Amino acid sequence: MATIKDIAKKSGYSIGTVSRVINKHKDVSDKARAIIEKIIEEENFQPNMNARFLKKTSSNAVAILVVGHGNLFFADLLENVQKELDKRGEEAAVFYLDEKSNQVDESLRVISERKPKGIIYMGGNLNFFNDNFKKIEVPCVLLTNSATQLGFNNLSSFASDDESAAKYAIEYLIENGHKNICIIGGSKENSQATNRRLESCEKVLKEAGIKFDEKKQYIETRYSMQEGYQGCEKLIKNNPKTTAIFALSDSIAIGVIRYLKDIGKSVPEDVSLIGFDGISSGQFNTPRLTTIKQDTKVIAKKGVESLLLRINYNYGAIHEYIPFTFLKGETVKKI
Repeated sequence: MATIKDIAKKSGYSIGTVSRVINKHKDVSDKARAIIEKIIEEENFQPNMNARFLKKTSSNAVAILVVGHGNLFFADLLENVQKELDKRGEEAAVFYLDEKSNQVDESLRVISERKPKGIIYMGGNLNFFNDNFKKIEVPCVLLTNSATQLGFNNLSSFASDDESAAKYAIEYLIENGHKNICIIGGSKENSQATNRRLESCEKVLKEAGIKFDEKKQYIETRYSMQEGYQGCEKLIKNNPKTTAIFALSDSIAIGVIRYLKDIGKSVPEDVSLIGFDGISSGQFNTPRLTTIKQDTKVIAKKGVESLLLRINYNYGAIHEYIPFTFLKGETVKKI
């Protein structure tokens, strides 16, 4: 009786391609599908139905763990990831976690209960990977945070260069005459991305000879509009002479605009503002948000492709920075 290896050898295609034809996946060319199906018919090939049944019931979905409930950037990224999976005939199971949750422990629970074929992490704390990720054997990919230094062969990563992006934002504010610059961002304890962005900002300000007191000029918040609003309230009380704010996410920036409006200040006439992420709603905001744009389409596409390569072919991990762009909106004024 012919095996899947025999079909692959005779057709000239890989075992993975033959498997996708057998399982009716969409990501196979018409030419390949026609050749493989013809050989299957000629060889009277009968797939192992028990194996296919087990695959469908125990390992058919890709688990997506989203860290944070109010982060609009992750909503955009998630939509693109789901589109990429759907194009390839893959199912997805989405799990939302609190920003302070241990995403690795949560994924171990998901593996135990749902047995996914792979895992996509969106955000989170790299320290949790150091603690327990070695227990995970399925292919995984981390989006928006670099796992280069972790060294796990089954964990790829795709992210923007946080340090370079933050440097660009602060330099732009300085070029426009701002010296009283404050920062509102995520948790330093739970987010390496926050730490990288903040450290880069402080370095640029120091090199420019601009004083920055982190205890007064940096406010730690969650990545949400509500927390951006509340964080801005604390920041302005501590620093009433602030002329510019760098918000470490667009969600936070939108909250900042609302708070300033509520106290009779306007952006950018009274306070200039730069966000981070490039979410679509920021470009329909009034005024249009100046921001660092992370390319969610490219991050999603590369992340999904990488994960499926590792699921089907057992390749090693890869890590890549996806170029960011600067969207010069309407929220920065030269002084």
